Amino acid sequence: MKCRHCGTELTLPFLDLGSAPPSNSYLTSASLHAPEKWYPLRVMVCTECWLVQTEDFADHEALFSADYAYFSSFSDNWLRHARGYVEDMVERFILGAASHVVEVAANDGYLLQYVRERGIPCLGVEPTASTAAAARAKGIEIVESFFGRRLAGELLAAGKAADLMAANNVLAHVPDINDFVGGFAVLLKENGVATFEFPHLLRLVEGVQFDTVYHEHFSYLSLSAVARIFERNGLRVCDVEELPTHGGSLRVFAQRADTGALPVAASVGEMLARERVAGMTTETYYQDFQPRAEKIKNDLLKFLLEAKCLGKTVAAYGAAAKGNTLLNFAGVRADMISFVVDRNPAKQGKYMPGSRIPIVLEQMLKVEEPHYVLLLPWNLREELVVQLSYVREWGGQLATIIPSVRVA
Repeated sequence: MKCRHCGTELTLPFLDLGSAPPSNSYLTSASLHAPEKWYPLRVMVCTECWLVQTEDFADHEALFSADYAYFSSFSDNWLRHARGYVEDMVERFILGAASHVVEVAANDGYLLQYVRERGIPCLGVEPTASTAAAARAKGIEIVESFFGRRLAGELLAAGKAADLMAANNVLAHVPDINDFVGGFAVLLKENGVATFEFPHLLRLVEGVQFDTVYHEHFSYLSLSAVARIFERNGLRVCDVEELPTHGGSLRVFAQRADTGALPVAASVGEMLARERVAGMTTETYYQDFQPRAEKIKNDLLKFLLEAKCLGKTVAAYGAAAKGNTLLNFAGVRADMISFVVDRNPAKQGKYMPGSRIPIVLEQMLKVEEPHYVLLLPWNLREELVVQLSYVREWGGQLATIIPSVRVA
């Protein structure tokens, strides 16, 4: 396989999780009686541009299908994050009724609803029919398509040039990263700004966050790699901020390389230097991640087996993609975790891909009173500890596995 960005032959392995079905391909009662498609889940590192990327096996249109079940609005913390983002961008870039905001991967309108509330014209690009319909129900204009240079040109011709473009947690999801980034250079106005949020590879490695690896994520990103990709495709990084979201993310600000007038903030050079000091542009940095991931897998199995031997029941919370990676890597099935709770009605009544554990309403926790509730979206632990505080009423405990076993 060759690098998706620069075309260099990939020879440096980073992580091998065996094989797994697509993490958002939830099963119905009917599909339990049919075979699942499993694909190898291996990640390689480009030693030329340092883009970390999955090997190609699954087609992206199959991964982001019409019944895609990830809806951003089911996390209260994420909604607060989106509202805060809009407030900050409106103030920073003096956006108003004469401005135009475009969000790529608008999902269910979780962010653009706050732009619309302020009377700022906006447009969402979202390829999955299920979430696009939810956004339209909020009164948001949605173009139901994958984004790239072609669509950007069509939108530009239709008078949809953007003062601000937002791309939250989508840069890692695109197979043709050059075409995707190039579309922003096409659609931005001369002095427009684009922001990209994505989990920071530095934090992924530090926290052994291997469960964020799944087929829907084609890339795992550092600022070092992103800056090169942007430069090649007509954008220039002008600022970067660290965020606590998704276990540690970056918000990268970019402008058109040919017309953007914003100065490059000191934070850009500082982050690039920090990544160099950490060793992210050396092969050594990536060579010991596999055994660290395997230790967490073994710790999970030890926790579940000990609970089972003691006659204690375990349920899980959050039918998230990262949870599916963890469960399938460890080979966990319904004999160890009896059910998974999720607030999203699109997932309730279905089954986790691979493990085939049933997904149920939250009220099942009070009915079954499990001894342990394993929080699969560990990045939302603080929010969930408050939400699920009632578990302690029957002596239940909440557990997370990454970056280490934590039961309280």
